[in-house]
Amino acid sequence: MDKVSPRRKLNSFDVTNIVVGSIIGADVYVATAIGARLVGPSSILIWLLAGLMAMVISISFAYCVMMTPKAGGPYAYVNEVSTPFVGFTVGWSLLLAEWFSLAVFPVAFAQYFVALVPGLDGLEQLLLKAVFIIIILLTNLLGVKAAGRINDGLTLAKLGPLLLIIIGGIVLIISQPSIVMGNFTPFSTGGPAALGQALVLIFWAYAGFELSTLPADEVERPERTIPKSIVLGMLIVIAFYLLTNFVVIGLVSQATLVTTASPLLDATSAIFGGSGLLAIIAVAFVGIGALISITGADESGTIGSSRLAYAMSLDGLLPKAFHRTRGPSNTPYLGLIILCITAFVASAFGGISALINSSVFLLAFTYMATCISAILLQAKHEDISKKLIGKKVIPMTGAAFSIVLLLLVAPLQIMISLCLLGVGVPIYIFFSPKQELTEAKEKFLSKEARLRRACRQSKTFLGMPIHKIKLYRYGKTGECNALDCCDKGECQEKDSCKPL
Repeated sequence: MDKVSPRRKLNSFDVTNIVVGSIIGADVYVATAIGARLVGPSSILIWLLAGLMAMVISISFAYCVMMTPKAGGPYAYVNEVSTPFVGFTVGWSLLLAEWFSLAVFPVAFAQYFVALVPGLDGLEQLLLKAVFIIIILLTNLLGVKAAGRINDGLTLAKLGPLLLIIIGGIVLIISQPSIVMGNFTPFSTGGPAALGQALVLIFWAYAGFELSTLPADEVERPERTIPKSIVLGMLIVIAFYLLTNFVVIGLVSQATLVTTASPLLDATSAIFGGSGLLAIIAVAFVGIGALISITGADESGTIGSSRLAYAMSLDGLLPKAFHRTRGPSNTPYLGLIILCITAFVASAFGGISALINSSVFLLAFTYMATCISAILLQAKHEDISKKLIGKKVIPMTGAAFSIVLLLLVAPLQIMISLCLLGVGVPIYIFFSPKQELTEAKEKFLSKEARLRRACRQSKTFLGMPIHKIKLYRYGKTGECNALDCCDKGECQEKDSCKPL
């Protein structure tokens, strides 16, 4: 097929695709019904509230992108309106938050594996986590391009089980509504403290947009398209999460949800009768899908976190080890090895709730700084800010939501997170005088490099079906944009698909 030059910018369809693909991953397998253990069926309302909070904060991020179209996310935004040390602290906080998130997935993988293959003792589960981390490391060492192809190929395997649960569950609920009435009674359990803890744990499932940055000059009417696409994308995510939780809570008894580590498998058993060949096949299908999805999410998160460390290293703020690369894909191999080893250590000693609490505290700190930056940047970019809708109200509300999350995190995890933030001080003092690697930094932070990263996000999990619809929609007209260059050459611009 002849190569086609891009003739259109990214529209609402494209940006919505990126938003959905950036957020939804294995989180739904980890966090589904986690709030029901704390507050009962009323956790459905907390899923809605957490989604609305994430939507407001993500729009604040979008405003920063539009005014400061730089890669590096919060690290870049804060650095422009404050001192380099404050920018480093925010970048360091985001890196730690993503690292805690990476440590969640080995624990979740072990839980679902044990649900399928019961009887593993503590040492065997630890070895299972180690094998999981080794798979993640080896996959990423192959390079971003190879890892992306593996993840794309497994998309249906990740999405299929969830669709099976949602569709099968809704059919069963419609035919037997009395089941739902019984499982939704009582509707609310637990006190105010439990409500706060449930909000923290559930909010984590909506995280991910903080690593999704793309050049605003590649978007049609960005001041309108980006906020509208974020709202639409978040509504899709919220609807998907609410449907999944409605089915799980409606079909699994509250007594079971309190103790289970694999609620989606319990829901599958309820849908297919819990016995017989069909039930066995369905449970195996969902369980294997969960393992694949968790692996794929950790693989994507690991490469994203290593790139953040890479960007900070190029600024001279982290050891050179984090930007040492190898192979044609320029994979930062030492940074990946360090991230994976330390994530394994965290997964060996921390439970899911503790790891998520620490991650949310650090994310909330980053979100607060970014929302404040969105306000301060408006004074430096008046030509853009005057076009923004709710330019002051939205970032201020996002900052308030971030403060609420900071206050709701468990005290022990707050202390641990603050100590780890403190570790960044001597790191900054030692490395900050180092000279920036300007040429390498420009290559990593270029518009083309950021578009390629956005392309990969647009083809993950629920983003993949939307991505295929987009290609079908525009393929017949020969139109494409810079995001299409990653799709096996169907529509590509010359020399624009080089691996990072």
